[in-house]
Amino acid sequence: MLEIRWHGRGGQGAVTASEIIASASIIEGKYALAFPEFGAERRGAPVRAYTRITDSPLIPRTPIERPDVVVVLDRSLLKPTYIEGLKEGGTLVANSPLKPAELLEKLGLGGGKYRAATVDASSIAMKWLRANIVNTAILGAFVKSTELVKLDTVLDVIRSRFHGKVAEANVMAVKEAYESTQLSWG
Repeated sequence: MLEIRWHGRGGQGAVTASEIIASASIIEGKYALAFPEFGAERRGAPVRAYTRITDSPLIPRTPIERPDVVVVLDRSLLKPTYIEGLKEGGTLVANSPLKPAELLEKLGLGGGKYRAATVDASSIAMKWLRANIVNTAILGAFVKSTELVKLDTVLDVIRSRFHGKVAEANVMAVKEAYESTQLSWG
């Protein structure tokens, strides 16, 4: 079972991103479950979401404490508290202009035990969506860094979830982020 924990703020699309990855996984023949965890339900409040991908239909619906992948959508959440529990050998996918090794060092995760993928998802979201809704941009980084699902499958899910110009703007954000993502072991 592969476990992914998503951190963002209300309105950034962390829950939607977790659902898109679960849907893409199911389309590709795996079992998957995505679910949110909310505190104060308001725009801007910290939000957690979880995705589990497995070969078994029996998937627990409990918070993920020891994720294989941590995805951070909001730069203000790039703190050790939010990365806590990341398994050794795990991957951090972050909305950050920093190089991956710099980010891992800043978070105290250097030493080659973790992998990081960084992308300036905020700038990409502003360019294509004209809003700081970074979820689809971060999906490009997620796909490139984990290779858990195919990029084309994620794009198909986005096109089925959104329509018209909104769908195509999100597709462009995913593609640009995929191409812009930097990867490194810390």
